[in-house]
Formats: sequence, C-alpha cells, structure tokens
Amino acid sequence: MVMRGRKPLAWAFGFCQAFVYLVAFKVVFSDLGNWFNILGYAAGFAAGNVVGMLIEDRIAIGHTHLRIISSRRGSQISEHLRSAGYAVTEIAGHGKDGTISLLNCTVLRNRVDEINNLVETIDSQAMLTAEDVHPLHRGFWRA
Repeated sequence: MVMRGRKPLAWAFGFCQAFVYLVAFKVVFSDLGNWFNILGYAAGFAAGNVVGMLIEDRIAIGHTHLRIISSRRGSQISEHLRSAGYAVTEIAGHGKDGTISLLNCTVLRNRVDEINNLVETIDSQAMLTAEDVHPLHRGFWRA
C-alpha cells in the first residue's frame, strides 16, 4: 500500500502489523528458553510474508505496463485489445529472427490475466513482460 500511495490502507496495515509483532515479541521474550515460542514466531513471520503476498496479488491495486512482443500476429493482438477497450501502441521492430511487433499497453493490475489469456489465444508464442507503473496524468486509461 505504501508503494501504491494508499495512505489510509498503509496506516491500517502498518498498525495491524506492529500490533501483531508486539504481541508476538511479548510471548517470545517472556521465555527465551522455550524454542517452540521462537520457532513459532519465525514460522508466523514467514507465513505472514506469504499471506501478505497472496492478499496483495488478490486485490491487485494499481497499474501495470505490459510489453507484448509478437513475431507473427502483433496487429491481430493490438486490434483485439483495442476492440476490448484497451489503449495499445504498436511499434514495428527487428528482433533476433526478423520483424516483430512491440505492443505497449498500460492496464489495471486486475486485468493482466485477462490480457494474458487474450494474447495467448491469438499468439501462443508471444512474449509478455510486465512492470508496475504510477500513472501521472493524460492519455487514455481504461478504468
């Protein structure tokens, strides 16, 4: 939430995290000779990281910039994405094996799987990369 600029959610999650840590620290430090407490804390910390990652993946807040590289069907992919309401910039390029289409598309993170599936149905050999972006303003953003 901090990376996405969501201040109220960052505060709430930070508060909960600190509260859980302090309660766990109290239990662990009350009896440092009990290895089960120490192992339980370590396991809980590790599980908390994984659960946090799963929650963050599930809520998928923010935007992602997709690069789609297709050596065979770039125009078909871009037309299909545009007909679905997405803004796509298509650039002709030259890759290792010849001419390619480089498609740039910035979408909400919760739409990435939908676009990945769409691209897969048109060109199963297409390469997709993704990176998080923080949109400033202007341009076409499908909300």
